[in-house]
Amino acid sequence: METESVNQEKKSSLSPRLWEWLKTFSESLMAKVLEFGRKIKKTGQDDPRRVIHSLKVGFALTLVSLFYYFQPLYESFGVSAMWAVMTVVVVFEFSVGATLGKGLNRGLATLLAGALGVGAHHLASLSGNTGEPILLGLFVFLQATTSTFIRFFPKIKARYDYGLLIFILTFSLISVSGFRDDEILKLAQKRLSTIILGASACMVITIFVCPVWAGEDLHNLIANNLEKLGNFLEAFEAEYFKASKDGDSIDNNSFLEGYRSVLNSKASEESLANFARWEPGHGRFQFRHPWKQYLKIGTLSRQCAYRIEALNGHLNADAQVSPEILSIIQEACRKMCLESSKALKELALAVKTMTKPSVADTHIANSKAATKNLKSLLQSSLWEEADLLAVIPAATVASLLIDVVDCAENIADSVNELASVANFKSVDSTVSPEKSKLQQSDTADLDPKTDSPHVVITVCESTLALTENGIVHPVSLPGQHNQV
Repeated sequence: METESVNQEKKSSLSPRLWEWLKTFSESLMAKVLEFGRKIKKTGQDDPRRVIHSLKVGFALTLVSLFYYFQPLYESFGVSAMWAVMTVVVVFEFSVGATLGKGLNRGLATLLAGALGVGAHHLASLSGNTGEPILLGLFVFLQATTSTFIRFFPKIKARYDYGLLIFILTFSLISVSGFRDDEILKLAQKRLSTIILGASACMVITIFVCPVWAGEDLHNLIANNLEKLGNFLEAFEAEYFKASKDGDSIDNNSFLEGYRSVLNSKASEESLANFARWEPGHGRFQFRHPWKQYLKIGTLSRQCAYRIEALNGHLNADAQVSPEILSIIQEACRKMCLESSKALKELALAVKTMTKPSVADTHIANSKAATKNLKSLLQSSLWEEADLLAVIPAATVASLLIDVVDCAENIADSVNELASVANFKSVDSTVSPEKSKLQQSDTADLDPKTDSPHVVITVCESTLALTENGIVHPVSLPGQHNQV
């Protein structure tokens, strides 16, 4: 009786624990499922092209699988039809350039390796049954060693590494299988034809079904990076001098950190440029578009981003700049920030629209003039009686801004060179959108009888206002005007 009561107590104590464990497990599982669903949704929303690419890969695999499913096609290709499926899996990439690069590499490497493999098998067969395996092994060793060493060349590795890898694989497979199979030519022909079919299916689908152009992505990436640099300089001008003047620390400067993606964009730019070289002419990008010039602009953008990284460190620095010292260099520094920011934004817009930058040179000239004034201030005798520790933070920021202006000038030169080489369109800088709208409205106001416009002349009285810097500005008095 005592034993039964003890067992019942154990069961009664285990039941709540088991229920609690099941409840916790189910809640944890449901939370993970929901989190996984949110990640899937976010991945698709970040770039809807990923969903389309997944559908394209599924369609291409289904298409080439027909060579294996249908008996008439299977009788023509046999087991070699699986090579078409393998080709689609390894060749189909996200962008057109990447797919074309892999497809052409695989096709040419298979053709060359197949021809050399058949030739090596024929030469080895002339030496008799004893010497044939020895010569085949020697040929495999020589081609594998040579091809592997060539893969270390930087230019070869950047564009033809996958092709060399397929060359080694195909040559070895044909050499080894040909030793036991007398129909080596038929075997090589089937493998080559199925690989060409698979690669062709990938190329046709990736070009004509919602294509993703690597060159266009590189173009937009470079333009967006320039815009991010300009946005930072504009925000830095507002935040740094406000914080230095008011003595407020900046708690949240996340909007200033868009430039960080520029620092880590080198790998993406080089990869996109490599893929873009394989792409045919499309849209605004003609064949042999100067993609290398984009890499040059990207390198200069990263150099500017490194200076900006140092500037960003001064936003939350413990050492505060003396208001007296700041007042001396503030005007020149703010002008350098604003003019450089406007120049970079104009350059970004010029790259996006593929037009020659015209206004950017004016902003660069203004920032260079401010730089000259700042250098004169730094070399003047105003600092002889100042505390060195109080001068260093302001001088450091000023020096970094001078470097930023130089970087912006180099970027402008590179963008102008790109505009010249790529034949960007010229835009009349004297005609602004506001002026164009004004001309249209004036034309609309013409009297149909007299063909003369109704002219409205506004006469405003003005007075003079004296600013804190001692500069006199005219101030219009509202409400005082006459119409003629």
